[in-house]
Amino acid sequence: MNRREAVQRITFLLGGTLSAPLMAGVMGEKLNFGPSLEISDSQEALLADVADVIIPTTTTPGAKAAGAEKFITRVLRDCYAMEDQKKFYDGLGRVDALSKEAYSKSFSALDNTQKIEIIKKTTESDKPFFLQMKGLAVTGYFTSEIGATQALDYLPIPGRFDGSWPMPKGQKSWAL
Repeated sequence: MNRREAVQRITFLLGGTLSAPLMAGVMGEKLNFGPSLEISDSQEALLADVADVIIPTTTTPGAKAAGAEKFITRVLRDCYAMEDQKKFYDGLGRVDALSKEAYSKSFSALDNTQKIEIIKKTTESDKPFFLQMKGLAVTGYFTSEIGATQALDYLPIPGRFDGSWPMPKGQKSWAL
């Protein structure tokens, strides 16, 4: 075995163990056969609003339009243990509590600049939650139909691989 192959195998092994719940969610698998938290409509709306701050609507639809919150709730329910679900939703509750403390309004009632400010504070005060939220939102968005066909450049039958092809100015990244 050469060095490149060894590094590749270690990377796959390490990456597989770190992102097993997320990859299982993308593949539609179920890892959690135990109890799951039931979330309310207000929690799901809050989840959608936070995801929409991470991937806002610009020239393409944002995370809320893509339904990233549905993906996140399904992955958490099907792939994370009850304890991890509680940690995640506690972090989501802290985002809402921070907005009530700072602006005396729930996160969903804030304007866009205030939402961005609360998320910036969350990245500093609750980094583990934010990184998990960001990973789930990005994966949910780019595996959705909107993310794969409108945000990324979708080519159902790709041509040959050319690793040194110059990307034209304004060209979108390619969907996998």
